[in-house]
Amino acid sequence: MASPTAPSPSSWRLAPWASRLLVAGFVVALTVPGVATLAGLDREVQRDEDQATVQPGLIGRAAWFDGHFAYRAWLVRAQAWLRFQLTRVSPLPTVWRGREGWWYYAGDGALEETLNLTLLSPVELDAWCETLQHTADWLRGQGIAYVFVVAPGKQTIYPEFLPDGLHPRGGRTRVDQVIEALRTRTSVPVLDLRAPLLAAKDAGPALFHQTDTHWNDIGAAIGYREILKALPAVPGLAAPFGADAFTLTPTPQPGGDLANMLGLDQTIRETELRLTPRAPRRARIVEPPTRERGFGVPRMVTVVDDPALPRAVFYRDSFGSALIPFLAEHFQRMVALWEYDVVPATVREERPQVVIQEWVGRRLYNRAPYDAIVEDAAAAADLRRSGPARR
Repeated sequence: MASPTAPSPSSWRLAPWASRLLVAGFVVALTVPGVATLAGLDREVQRDEDQATVQPGLIGRAAWFDGHFAYRAWLVRAQAWLRFQLTRVSPLPTVWRGREGWWYYAGDGALEETLNLTLLSPVELDAWCETLQHTADWLRGQGIAYVFVVAPGKQTIYPEFLPDGLHPRGGRTRVDQVIEALRTRTSVPVLDLRAPLLAAKDAGPALFHQTDTHWNDIGAAIGYREILKALPAVPGLAAPFGADAFTLTPTPQPGGDLANMLGLDQTIRETELRLTPRAPRRARIVEPPTRERGFGVPRMVTVVDDPALPRAVFYRDSFGSALIPFLAEHFQRMVALWEYDVVPATVREERPQVVIQEWVGRRLYNRAPYDAIVEDAAAAADLRRSGPARR
């Protein structure tokens, strides 16, 4: 009797019960998110709010469903966790996994800044100088103290923890170009925060969050002190608080914005270094009415019940969020706007004695300044009457 031959690999098949189970699992995976979405079972899907923004037609509804179906957030976090645990790499191309627990942002101009891909052309550099000179001249004509601030990103201060094989390209950068041009060709008061942060990085705790794009309270406190010192004398403007005015409070927290982008903020955690003022804060937030969204809101208004203090308008990006609690203590009213360019209408409305304009360095790689002064008829007329400032 001939012995049975082993089946060849090409003839291998699942058992009938296993095939049926696989098909059933596939059908369940396809139908459950849709049914759960229609039933509103996933609380992470804000159905009523998001439905208002759905584009009409089948294509619009399909696009909405792609980003809002039930359990999507959980599934995204699950796949990110598996990729992170199994391959030990970042699940997103816009987030780099650095060394020794450090993470870096690669979007919004950060990649271009890190690799120092291109410099500003002479025309682009002229536009920077002209725009900020118009801003400085107009504010000076209104009797308003002004400073333009460049905040460095984490890659600039901590390049040693970037991923293996990724090395910042040396040489002159766009930030170097703008700072040098403003200092040599204009009368714009400009503050470059790279030097004070680099000088402080080896003297104590870290200045940036490991799992977040931004500086922590310690780094922001350095920036705050340098900003106030860079402003000219303003009646009622007090000197910045020193380090002895705060207590360092390490606080375990979920991961920051980079961990959140990955869906791993509960997996990748860190100890946040918070500065708690020894004296109670005087500034209080009057807009928005609640602080549920923290300091990362488009417009925030703080007040201190002291009419002797000056007023301020603070134009800023996300790096300015951590500066708000520090700066707010020095102004009877401060309006912090998530805007890059000084807008005359806002200045007229607020009548500040101080205007601070902050840009993070990476934005010089994907955004140009807008000359809102010359586009405003009244402000442009003010410039013509006052004439150019002495360079």
